[in-house]
Amino acid sequence: MSLLKRIEQGGQQSQSGSGTGSVNIQARRVVPPGVAAQKDTYSDLKTRVQSRLFAELDPTMDVTRVNEVRSTIQELFEQVLAEENIVLSRPERQRLFEQITAEIIGFGPLQPLLDDDTITEVMVNGAKNIYIERGGKISRVPVSFESDEHVMRIIDRIVAPLGRRIDESSPYVDARLPDGSRVNAIIPPISLIGPVLTVRKFSRNPITIEQLISFGTITPEALQFLKACVESKLNMVISGGTGSGKTTLLNILSQYIPADERIITVENAAELQLRQEHVVTLESRPPNIEGRGEVTIRQLVINCLRMRPDRIIVGEIRDEAALDMLQAMNTGHDGSLTTCHSNSPRDTLARLETMVMMAGMELPVKAIREQVASAIDLIVHQERMRDGTRKIVNITEVSGMEGEIITMTDIFVYEQTGYEGGKIVGRLRATGLRPKFMEKIEATGIHLPPSIFGIGERRTRY
Repeated sequence: MSLLKRIEQGGQQSQSGSGTGSVNIQARRVVPPGVAAQKDTYSDLKTRVQSRLFAELDPTMDVTRVNEVRSTIQELFEQVLAEENIVLSRPERQRLFEQITAEIIGFGPLQPLLDDDTITEVMVNGAKNIYIERGGKISRVPVSFESDEHVMRIIDRIVAPLGRRIDESSPYVDARLPDGSRVNAIIPPISLIGPVLTVRKFSRNPITIEQLISFGTITPEALQFLKACVESKLNMVISGGTGSGKTTLLNILSQYIPADERIITVENAAELQLRQEHVVTLESRPPNIEGRGEVTIRQLVINCLRMRPDRIIVGEIRDEAALDMLQAMNTGHDGSLTTCHSNSPRDTLARLETMVMMAGMELPVKAIREQVASAIDLIVHQERMRDGTRKIVNITEVSGMEGEIITMTDIFVYEQTGYEGGKIVGRLRATGLRPKFMEKIEATGIHLPPSIFGIGERRTRY
């Protein structure tokens, strides 16, 4: 995308509004003797320098070549300060440069927050209210946009390269940043407080298996069990509430998929970070301004069946695509993985049942449940606890049908033992029960010791 397209709708108006707490900084002009020294507020100074830069920059410059553009901005920035005889301290000069650069090739006031690896979520509630999540806790930050129009320019900058749009006729959109971070935006008239932007950040260095264990999210025994399930091509659903860590766990479990298998991923906004070589990524597409060209998750799931997949991974099941996913699992595409929003393993099955009904197929409830019970082997349920930590609280086998009820067996269950120093104390423990699908795992040459399931420990405990 050219620089001109980025700045033509408000570049001249991109005044400070970054709200970094530096509004008291003043710049001093060096003027000839006898002329009164002029003091400039930080915002005025930024506006003036930024306007000069916009006028001097080549509008055909490709802003995707970040290093080259940044170097050009640096040269022009120094030139403007020298021509206008503006003297700034080194920290002030650097702060001004970074903020102006963020307006041109970054995401304005959000850029420092996006660059902070300790922040996991950024929430913009209108121009003046910005919140972050750090360490599982939400707090407000002293950062703001200049106006709602300023927020809209940043939103447009995010969605435009993806071929997506947001306007009154389509007032919300899912998108992603270049680093894969998930973005949701919703604007008036749907939002009554102005443009709302939510960014779910993904770490530049993805969470490792060791970190997952050290955080207390999972135990080594449970992880060994899940590794065996993935390698044995069992169908798994990772469930949980918003922000519970479903996608993170899906990324980690996908590492256990053998490198010689063909993996096809289907997502609304591509965010999975699979490390295998043979990965085909498919992304849904909303309709254009004329209401045409929409490509749904369901259509992509149907299409990927024709692409000779060894594994199908759907980023999130949320609608009638559940029917096609279940059918794929039941027709030889074992080892499929997906996520689902729910409050418990039992609720996950109920949601899948409801989503299948959304497909418009007037199937009997029993037939739907038989499809679900036959397709899904395991549900891994996560929760974000009240102390901000994320933990796996259930690893549950879908064992079959009894009458018209799907039967389930907990293999691992999280037990809370206390609450100390603002932190939840507990552990994911084995229930002492072996899953029925152990025969399938052992048929692949994987043998898990009975101790993983708490067999033996259970006897000595009492």
